[in-house]
Amino acid sequence: MGIGVKVKVWGDYALFSRPELKVERCSYDVMTPSAARGILEAIYWHPGMRWIIDKIYVKNPIRFTSVRRNEVKSKVSRSNALQAYNGDERPFYISTKEDIVQRASLILCDVCYVIEAHFELTNKANESDNAGKFKDIIMRRLKRGECYHMPYFGCREFPAQFCLCEENDITTIYSEVPEKDLGFMLYDMDYSNLENIQPMFFRAVMKKGVLDLTDCEVFR
Repeated sequence: MGIGVKVKVWGDYALFSRPELKVERCSYDVMTPSAARGILEAIYWHPGMRWIIDKIYVKNPIRFTSVRRNEVKSKVSRSNALQAYNGDERPFYISTKEDIVQRASLILCDVCYVIEAHFELTNKANESDNAGKFKDIIMRRLKRGECYHMPYFGCREFPAQFCLCEENDITTIYSEVPEKDLGFMLYDMDYSNLENIQPMFFRAVMKKGVLDLTDCEVFR
């Protein structure tokens, strides 16, 4: 049986990229479960436990804005990396002057969520690991604002502030909206076969501002 925790996260901007739009990025309407898991792992990660996202509460209105950013259109290939490793003296870099390109992104602004999640022990937990120990560490880190690296909303340039959520009854901006269909959304990545990592999707339906993931059907 897992032990639960609620974490409030907020920030100025967020970008949870839709995979079907490859060149110019467009964000999902709300945070994805995999992004929520990434934030919790930035706060506390241990091989003996794994995070499972139960619910995502949308505290602020869903608002979009458009920005243009400088990106590079190419990357160093594996063959070039191997040649450099084997002593090839040809230049091993990307020229931003030649490869730079401006791309528009449709991102979320002024976001605030409450992540309700629990963790379970894995087979990598040792004899000294137990649920109570992990819960104490997690609560201490949340109260102190400690993290392994700065959590972020989809992209590293959009940092996420966080704190322990102590609300018993969490209110959302969409409490009066019975249901809102957000379409198919990325759930997470299946890493069971590292040679063939598969994306998993689910039908996201926000009910009264809450994305309930406790019993959702996952598609591969």
